Amino acid sequence: MSFAPPEAHQQFQHILRLLNTNVKGGGKIMFALTEIKGVGRRYANLICKKADIDLNKRAGELNSDELERIVTIMQNPAQFKVPSWFLNRQRDMTDGKDSHVLSNQIDQKMREDLERLKKIRSHRGLRHHWGLRVRGQHTKTTGRRSGRTVAAKKK
Repeated sequence: MSFAPPEAHQQFQHILRLLNTNVKGGGKIMFALTEIKGVGRRYANLICKKADIDLNKRAGELNSDELERIVTIMQNPAQFKVPSWFLNRQRDMTDGKDSHVLSNQIDQKMREDLERLKKIRSHRGLRHHWGLRVRGQHTKTTGRRSGRTVAAKKK
């Protein structure tokens, strides 16, 4: 098997900028997309298949129109027939629609949800406000330092 050098017109990008995230160009495209917050391995695989991109390609080898296709599919998954059970934000509280939240939007939606829980004074919201465990863990003996490291006293 002979080695074929890459064409001169094709430029390899070592770092890609997708959805406000730096993506390493050296990895396979499916695993490189998982560096974006909100994109896992299965969602990245689905995106690559919907965009008709070879999974063996490196992320830095993609041209601009292939990257554009990937971004449009990520931002509008319903238009490309991605099932609603695949999305990470189903039946949103504000508008009731299914959507897939990515990168900075995840932090924003999480903050809004916690503020809503605190505002309606639900049990979960109060536990978040007090800085206690929320999901039913035992707290009698564990978690006493509340995240701070305590320096040892000298005699």
